[in-house]
Amino acid sequence: MRRVYMDANATTPLLPEVMEAMRPYWMEHFGNASSIHLHGQQARKAVDQARATLAEFFNCHDAEVVFNSGGTEGDNTAIFGLLHPGDHFITTSIEHSAILEASKRMAHHGVETTFVPPLPNGLIDPNDILRAIRPQTRLISVMLANNETGVIQPVEQIGKIAADTGVFFHIDGVQGAGKIQIDVRKIGCHLFSISAHKMHGPKGVGAMFVRRGTPVESLLVGGSHERRRRAGTENVAGIVGLGKAAELAMHSLDDGTIDRMGGLRHKLETELLKISGTGVNGSDDRQYVPRVANTTNIWFDQLEGEALVIALDLKGVAVSGGSSCHAGATEPSHVLMAMGLEKPRARASLHFSLLKTVTEADVDYVLGIVPEAVERLRALSPVEAGTLG
Repeated sequence: MRRVYMDANATTPLLPEVMEAMRPYWMEHFGNASSIHLHGQQARKAVDQARATLAEFFNCHDAEVVFNSGGTEGDNTAIFGLLHPGDHFITTSIEHSAILEASKRMAHHGVETTFVPPLPNGLIDPNDILRAIRPQTRLISVMLANNETGVIQPVEQIGKIAADTGVFFHIDGVQGAGKIQIDVRKIGCHLFSISAHKMHGPKGVGAMFVRRGTPVESLLVGGSHERRRRAGTENVAGIVGLGKAAELAMHSLDDGTIDRMGGLRHKLETELLKISGTGVNGSDDRQYVPRVANTTNIWFDQLEGEALVIALDLKGVAVSGGSSCHAGATEPSHVLMAMGLEKPRARASLHFSLLKTVTEADVDYVLGIVPEAVERLRALSPVEAGTLG
């Protein structure tokens, strides 16, 4: 049976070029990048080259790139490394759990958090951020692109607000990295987190832009790695893989790959909306809502999204009904609920997120499977059968 993977916002496979770049650093060039002998020098050179690539990716200085284990560590570092008892923290109600759960922990340490809700179209209004600022506000954290809806947030406007009010600004850029151009100077943020495995790199490695002079404390202490900002022997193979993935991502923004992916997303979305009782979460008839090119979130009324995920999986199509970090959760998506959806519609929503390697044949296969699965499940649903009011 043919299988088509449309859950790229959960994770992505390594591109062959990434795998080949990493291969030598598992065996031949296995040295510790902190060692001064030849093996260590080879490893250090590879790490430095990757750091230079990430500096280009972020548009920052090499010294402002810190390698870590991924987006969760980056998000946690921003919160635990900057906030102190008595501080006020501003974030949004549609953030990743790495931000939301960290804010809960900080509540036990005397840090109050304001959660700014989105508009019904999924956008955060920068004026709501501005209104939430207090004299005690030390940090603002807003995601670049939402993992469920793909909606891109107005981070440049929020960055200006942070600069004008003297507040630190962190961006969870995990879902935007590799899909849209990133320029931390233009945005005006102090910290920016990414994760390799969301952009066709390896799992367990990520990077963080930390602006010079930002007084963020390290989560991990020990050796003097990463200029004392993140202790622990560097994952050389993973860092090399992230560097190669970042290099390929920058090329994809210029060579038409992202535009091609966006065109296939548009085809998928347009055809799925021909099914009755459907709509897009993260759109607005009155206002343009920017989204990353690979993501669409669609509701299918009169069915349970989880049942549709399973039905599609049995036919070879992998999609997601909510955040991949909450698989198996009985509650509907916190993102969609924050956007004002009623529980039945939030539960009936799926998001399709395309790989950069997606083909038109992949999209056509999915379009041949979804309508039939929706019709079958609706025929079995209590609402359709008239057994529920």
